[in-house]
Amino acid sequence: MLQDVRIVTVSIAVPWQVVYEFARQPSLLPQWASGLAAGITEEGGRWFGESPMGRVQIEMAPDNPYGVLDHDVTLPDGTVFHNPMRAVANGDGCELTFTVFRAVGADSAGFEKDCAHVASDLQALKRLLESAAHR
Repeated sequence: MLQDVRIVTVSIAVPWQVVYEFARQPSLLPQWASGLAAGITEEGGRWFGESPMGRVQIEMAPDNPYGVLDHDVTLPDGTVFHNPMRAVANGDGCELTFTVFRAVGADSAGFEKDCAHVASDLQALKRLLESAAHR
């Protein structure tokens, strides 16, 4: 059975490579990913964050030349959420996309809330990177 999905996109007036290099660093997630604002730690080469769902493990896609920022988030109960994310060139800037999957059992309101949360985080990343580019 297919899940409902929504592609959340933001245009960022910064080269895609800059967006990619920043967004792929787990240690920088608290600066823009509000669900992990409590902090990120590295333990034995693995990354963990404090989230509203408890302590989660974050595993980023390996470094690549394609702008793939996919990452898996493993919840305390072992449930894994795969989060497809891409940075692609748009002229001198970047299109950043995040595919939001409707969680099994989530109602429409919950799905809308998840999509809004992702959109807010991508806007935070946009503000951060664009303001840094103008310094």
